[in-house]
Amino acid sequence: MSLLEIDNLSVVFNTELGLAKAVDSLSFKLEQKSVLGIVGESGCGKSVTALAIMRLIPYPGKIASGKIIFNGQDLLTLSEDKMRMVRGNQIALIPQDPMTSLNPVYTIGEQIAEAIQLHQKVAAQQARKLTIEVLEQVRIPKAIARIDDYPHQFSGGMRQRVMIAMALSCKPKILIADEPTTALDVTVQAQILDLLRSIQTEYGMSIILITHDLGVVAEMCHKVAVMYAGSIVEYADINELFSKPKHPYTIGLMNSIPRPNTSRLKSIEGQPPSLINLPKACRFAPRCSYVENSCLEDIPTLEEKIEKHFVRCVIVPRR
Repeated sequence: MSLLEIDNLSVVFNTELGLAKAVDSLSFKLEQKSVLGIVGESGCGKSVTALAIMRLIPYPGKIASGKIIFNGQDLLTLSEDKMRMVRGNQIALIPQDPMTSLNPVYTIGEQIAEAIQLHQKVAAQQARKLTIEVLEQVRIPKAIARIDDYPHQFSGGMRQRVMIAMALSCKPKILIADEPTTALDVTVQAQILDLLRSIQTEYGMSIILITHDLGVVAEMCHKVAVMYAGSIVEYADINELFSKPKHPYTIGLMNSIPRPNTSRLKSIEGQPPSLINLPKACRFAPRCSYVENSCLEDIPTLEEKIEKHFVRCVIVPRR
């Protein structure tokens, strides 16, 4: 059963050069107790998708069309007051940069307790107790002592744990983790992924994991959506996608993964298209080594080429 369903979502930004389509006709489902990976190059619309789900698109952007169905209700139809009760309480976001997301003039305990008091309606003393408990859950050593420390007193990995603690403080049904391991060293990355995995198992929550790292996707996710230029180009079970990638862009991403005994990585030639001036047909065609005349005629639709394996490509059956 789907916990979250994104239906034909489009997000645009008004710029001096024209209308930028950051997310264009996006559709996917998030099942209960599952982990969905969203992967793609920088600028493909991954983070904008996360902000759209939270209804936090900054000006001059706006959600132009579509539906975001959570627990059977379209979040786009809710008043801001009702959405505030969903945001952080039932759907929580771990933002990309914990240093800029934490307020430097408040202690980490004050910031977590604020969210707990807002959503759980408990007294300050109880909120502090719950804050210590959630800090211990994310494995911050000496949580009782560190609750009154400021963000600058924590390392990058510890600040990321604080953001995870804040997101978990109200036990949400959905956790959106936007690049949770970016700028962390390999050892700390492994610790953060292990923490997210144990949290997902313990709470039984659903996770949307946004990343450009296919290794993280392979380790964490049940299903994966590959995004390119604001649209999903491939969507499948994780094992199916890694063993039988179908879209030329996905194949290119797979070929760019470092492997033993490989002297040179295979890059994807060219650059992603401008979101202000998108191609009239397939958006990947200018960079695709399999391109045919039919690729330049129409925008391909995301179709089920194999059972539960969706691909946005007209030439997949002929390759």
